[in-house]
Amino acid sequence: MSEQFIWGHSRRYNDYPTYIKKVYGGRVQKISVNVGFSCPNRDGSKGTGGCIYCDNKTFKPGYCESEIPVKDQILKGVDFFEKKYPDMKFMAYFQSYTNTYAPVESLKQLYIEALQHPKVASLIIGTRPDCMNNDILAMLKEIAKDTPVTIEFGLESTKNSTLEEINRCHTWEESVAAIKRVHAYGIAVGAHLILGLPGENDADMLAHAKRISALPIKTLKLHQLQVIRNTLLAQKFEQNTDYVKLFDFESYLGLVIKFVELLNPNIIIERFVSTSPIEKLIAPHWNKMKNFEIVAKIEKELERQNTYQGRLFTNYSEL
Repeated sequence: MSEQFIWGHSRRYNDYPTYIKKVYGGRVQKISVNVGFSCPNRDGSKGTGGCIYCDNKTFKPGYCESEIPVKDQILKGVDFFEKKYPDMKFMAYFQSYTNTYAPVESLKQLYIEALQHPKVASLIIGTRPDCMNNDILAMLKEIAKDTPVTIEFGLESTKNSTLEEINRCHTWEESVAAIKRVHAYGIAVGAHLILGLPGENDADMLAHAKRISALPIKTLKLHQLQVIRNTLLAQKFEQNTDYVKLFDFESYLGLVIKFVELLNPNIIIERFVSTSPIEKLIAPHWNKMKNFEIVAKIEKELERQNTYQGRLFTNYSEL
């Protein structure tokens, strides 16, 4: 197919790898960093127990332990990856829990430490919409003068009833305000959404696409809901399997295609699915497929339906 979409190439969605190659000129790998922070819905300031689905150990590599200094986590990560790709660049990714949940001077020290390695080309900070203030943003704006910075917000849903059910302890309105505030400081915004949360139907999830499309979001990660052992969601699921409606792959594929059609074509899609270790996963089990296999199936379905990201997009007002 020779057609060029507005993102400048012929793939049927605005994909993250192409964007990264364009910006950095080659292969770039994220290195997860764990600094041992908590979250306000864990430590009692807003709630306890954290999000009902959350087990951060499902995405933490072995070198990523909070007891290890940040610089050593970076060194271990670089060493792990650069043996295969010596020319690779890296992104320092503060991933586990809420990585702006500390005094600004402490945060600055940690971020700068991660950026000391000469091969670290950018900084990504995972956090919550209710844990971002102007002092932190001013500090990040200074860092961003020399190094690209992205704030990744765990939005998870745009429905307040869902956010309450999953114990997020923040509102959609707080998410909207935080996204706009970060954008106003000239810092890129990434977003996470989980499809299949308790009580949400397809119409609710497609409404997410419209709501986030009205906001200045640069990158998006989609996750299918997974039931992970030793979580409150696992307890609720084992007590009543109807508590959530888990997708089979074909149903998820169909929803993702509809979601992508509605999504603002300027938003770069970083991920369509999340993969957890099999030994921790209760359901669903179709994520035994490799990520590249799932992406290939999504691309094939987009082509089969002769559709693409943003085909049904209009300039949505905030819903």
